[in-house]
Amino acid sequence: MKRYCLALDLADDPALIAEYEKHHKPENERPAITKSIKDAGIINMEIYRIGNRLFMIMDTTDDFDFAKKAAMDAGNATVTEWENFVWKFQRPLPWSKPNEKWALMEKIYQLPG
Repeated sequence: MKRYCLALDLADDPALIAEYEKHHKPENERPAITKSIKDAGIINMEIYRIGNRLFMIMDTTDDFDFAKKAAMDAGNATVTEWENFVWKFQRPLPWSKPNEKWALMEKIYQLPG
């Protein structure tokens, strides 16, 4: 299993943040989006928020590949529609690459064990 941590900002607007969180509540799950996430090899995904910054933890299969996931997403109209919808809430980090949403974080510490 692999673990990835990513970050993204939201628009600094309490109403938009509340709406974004509403769309991520369990009762508002979108089965097709959940299926696409799991089909890509993502075993578990958690998103945390502080202020308008989001932090995502993804546990994946060993063969998970971001490029493969992007290609799968590009060929899935439901995922494309979802990504376009949530982009109205999201903002790239100041140092993100062009067209990059979630920025991959670099692990700098692990508790010795």
